Amino acid sequence: MNTGTTSAGAEASTEPEPGALPAIPAPGGGETEVPRYAPQWLTLREPADAAARAHELLDPLRIRLANQPGRGTELIVHDLGCGTGSMGRWLAPLLDGAQHWVLHDRDPYLLHFASVGAPRAAADGGRVTVTTQRGDIGRLTADALTGASLVTASALLDVLTADEIDTLARACVGAGCPALLTLSVVGRVELTPAHPMDPDIGEAFNAHQRRGDLLGPDAVRAACAAFDRLGASVRVHPSPWRLGAGQRELTQEWLRGWVGAAVEQRPDLAPRAETYLRDRLAACAAGDLRVVVHHSDVLVLPRRTGGA
Repeated sequence: MNTGTTSAGAEASTEPEPGALPAIPAPGGGETEVPRYAPQWLTLREPADAAARAHELLDPLRIRLANQPGRGTELIVHDLGCGTGSMGRWLAPLLDGAQHWVLHDRDPYLLHFASVGAPRAAADGGRVTVTTQRGDIGRLTADALTGASLVTASALLDVLTADEIDTLARACVGAGCPALLTLSVVGRVELTPAHPMDPDIGEAFNAHQRRGDLLGPDAVRAACAAFDRLGASVRVHPSPWRLGAGQRELTQEWLRGWVGAAVEQRPDLAPRAETYLRDRLAACAAGDLRVVVHHSDVLVLPRRTGGA
């Protein structure tokens, strides 16, 4: 889930493989600042992300990867919006065989963390290597995914626009490449015990997620539609965060971001939200608060060559 403090193998490798791949275009030269997600927030959420991701989607993914036509000796995985590399640390040890991960992000600071913290080995002990690539996902093309075995992303879809999701879908399907797109918010949060102000904060937060042209909690539905239009098979599975007494620090930071975004969207909530947040943080510190933040994971399997 992307709140206010947001955005991500083997040993880090400087090997140029896969050298023939065109790079995703870098952000424009006139860019003065890259939006930065705090590494501390990404580190804090990583265990909850790992626990939430839908393992149920891994078997169909493994079957597709094992039967890809023309598969080489290693999997080539492109991780989009990789942040500090949490997706690779979770997934690479769950897949067999040598792997090369291409880590994409707009932020070179996060790419450094992702490279340094990359996993070392696959499930069967195969070597995992990484390279990093700075670029704009909104300009992704099928050519940039030539030779790719898999595209991954985590907490990405809900910060994209409809045009960017269409671009992602065309690139993946054009390259015939499966995609595992995890942890997109779906607009539902459950707090126990309940509070009368929960619905107001939730609605304002969802509106904040949709600011500008961003899709926020509508992203999963839009992504499924985009891939479906291109003939791909799409599977969706819930992947909720379940936060309790053992995740106090994460829950407190999530609460601050959740309420802060809601107040930014609706300043009229500020006087009541201050008391609400104070009470919720106190309940969290006492171990009395439970939170379920609903997400969905999406597995995309493009039609095989020849329509098989």
